[in-house]
Order: sequence, then structure tokens, then C-alpha cells
Amino acid sequence: MEYRASKGLPKVALSQSLTLVAQLHSRDLSENRPDQGKCNGHSWSNEGEWTACCYTSDHARASCMWDKPKELTSYKFPGYEISCVGGAPLSPSIALDTWKKSKHHNAVIVNKDIWDAPWRAIGIGMYKGYATVWFGHEADTN
Repeated sequence: MEYRASKGLPKVALSQSLTLVAQLHSRDLSENRPDQGKCNGHSWSNEGEWTACCYTSDHARASCMWDKPKELTSYKFPGYEISCVGGAPLSPSIALDTWKKSKHHNAVIVNKDIWDAPWRAIGIGMYKGYATVWFGHEADTN
């Protein structure tokens, strides 16, 4: 990721497992809209082979997000997500610009504040106006 490199940060290995989670979640967000009402973009619908959940702004159900890679793939470690909705067409560069302008999302990308442990795996998904990126502290052995 060029943006991380511009900050002097190392590359993060692309993870097949986290990419699958990102792709599934972007599609779920677009097609089933679990991010409505009090539920935000880390929520999952009941329309797939996963555990549905409503992720709220108080982070009371954070394990819903953190556990998705373990639930859906052979990646046995927590995952951490940033998501973006931006009406079609949403490009990777528009999503990245949106995250860079958000203090909290940018901190995840560049390992700042509570996110200062290095990322060893990344997965990316985009689908019809939604973009998600999943990060992991452990390498993906797949």
C-alpha cells in the first residue's frame, strides 16, 4: 500500500482469508443492508452462512467483528475492519481518501494510537458502493 509506505511503514501481506471476509462483508452490506438504524457498517445480516449481529457505536458487540475471520475461514486470529459506503461508483482511491480524512480509520491504516501493533495480514473487498478492509496482527498461512 503506497500510503503506508509514504509513512515509512512496511508492506502488509495480502491474506486470502481476510480478503474472503472483506468480499463477503462488502456484498452483505450492499445486498442486505445490515448497517441500518442503530447498526453500523461492522454489522452482518442474517442472510448468509455467518452469525448475524448488530454492531453499535458503543462497541458492545465488538467480538462480532473480531471473530468473523475465525468463523468464516481458517484464519484463527481476530480481524479488525474499516468500512466505507459511498454510492456507486466507489473506487479504491475514493475509499482510501475517505479513510485518510477520518482520524479513527486512518489510525488503523497507519498503526497509530490503540492500533500501534503492526499488521501482518490484510484483506480487501468492494461491492456496489461498499468497501471494506480487514487487518490482522498475525500472518495468514494460506
